[in-house]
Amino acid sequence: MPSESTGFQSALDDAKLKRVHWRIWFLSAMGVFLDGFDLFIIGVALPLIVHQMNVTKTEIGMIGAAAPLGAMVGAFTLGRFTDKLGRKAMYLFDLLFFVVFAGLSALAWNRASLLVFRFLLGIGIGADYPISSTYVSELMPKKIRGRMLSGAFSFQALGALFGAAVGLGILSIDPAPSAWRIMLAIGVIPAVLVMVMRTSVPESPRWTMEHGDSEAARAVAEQITGEKIAVQNTTPRKMIYKDLFKTNYLTQTIFVTVPWFLMDIGLYGIGIFTPTILSVMAFAGHGNLIHKDILSTQGAIFLDIFLVIGFALNIALIEKIGRIRLQLIGFGGMAIAMTVLALAGVPKGATGILTVVIFFGFALFNLSVNAGPNATTWILPTEVFPTSLRASGHGLASASGKLGAAMGIFLLPVVEQAWGLGATLAMIAVASFLGLVVTWVLGHETAGKSLEETGGSTSGSDSSSNEVTA
Repeated sequence: MPSESTGFQSALDDAKLKRVHWRIWFLSAMGVFLDGFDLFIIGVALPLIVHQMNVTKTEIGMIGAAAPLGAMVGAFTLGRFTDKLGRKAMYLFDLLFFVVFAGLSALAWNRASLLVFRFLLGIGIGADYPISSTYVSELMPKKIRGRMLSGAFSFQALGALFGAAVGLGILSIDPAPSAWRIMLAIGVIPAVLVMVMRTSVPESPRWTMEHGDSEAARAVAEQITGEKIAVQNTTPRKMIYKDLFKTNYLTQTIFVTVPWFLMDIGLYGIGIFTPTILSVMAFAGHGNLIHKDILSTQGAIFLDIFLVIGFALNIALIEKIGRIRLQLIGFGGMAIAMTVLALAGVPKGATGILTVVIFFGFALFNLSVNAGPNATTWILPTEVFPTSLRASGHGLASASGKLGAAMGIFLLPVVEQAWGLGATLAMIAVASFLGLVVTWVLGHETAGKSLEETGGSTSGSDSSSNEVTA
């Protein structure tokens, strides 16, 4: 006999896309957009901050790493609360961090205050990773779940591109060293709008069912699917955080944490400092600070386009060739790109064919990371854990990624100063190759399967029957 909640799950898995699906998807995607904007706008603002606050090489790394470190804390702690308190409550709460601390970052009066506010902003950024991804995965039909998740996460690239464009626009209109304050403050506006719009979304019916309120779960599921669903009370099997490290889920935990950690070392180390790296090259010009920042930001915008193209490829292929193959291909492309850049060395005064090679390396890296692991590492944690551990597992994976991000951001300027940029890029190439190996050994495909099949269900039942009727 089917389990008590089989029909309920099938109704969600096989539903046709409706307006409520798109609204939830868009509001989740906008959270990811804010993540991308607030994480990467610092790359455009940093040269001006360095000039105005007399920041040292070590402090550059600390300022760049503050938000990812905060994101690590936010993902780890608030991901767990998302499983305990519900998706919707945390869906609203995390945006308070964006509104308050993006604004305070723009008002920072010294290096210490900027570090603190960027760290606290990062907590909200990190929280949104498990919250938005879990929310989308639990509501989308299974045949297009990966595509919808990938589409939502692609807004990170749009946010990063928007950040670069905003930075360039502000520098063109107000070419002053203090322009970084306006750049950091801009993120408050969309954060307020998204927070207000998120008040209208329903709680995840899967989470509600998992917590024993089958009638509330049925009502929301009917609202989402347009189907009449008959459900009976469930008896959830209690699971706790440490279950992530027990035999049943340890392999999945390693599989979703280690590749994300390795990928983010390169993604954030390279992404945030792309304008700074480009500024040492001949095409960045030999003019004043503002002129060089404008030109290097223009180069970064060109390279960010490949991030968007990479996401487009991921969206097109995620359901056709699967998550695992895309992650393998992406890590392979990242390793090749970093090897090319390491051999080229990104020297000062690069001209001619060497400039083309360096741009090729950056473009291939951006294309590969977003066509593969940047999207898939965000998707897979929502699919390999049960509902009661889904946000916790994703939060742990996100936290491991942000630890890698902080390491990449902090180590890049420090290691570059000690051993040169070529050695740093070679380290990222090795990390990318290791990500490929871990994916090859531990990965298992989840495309086209229900969340209960890929992650396991923790719900028991007091009855063996259930009906779904049109």
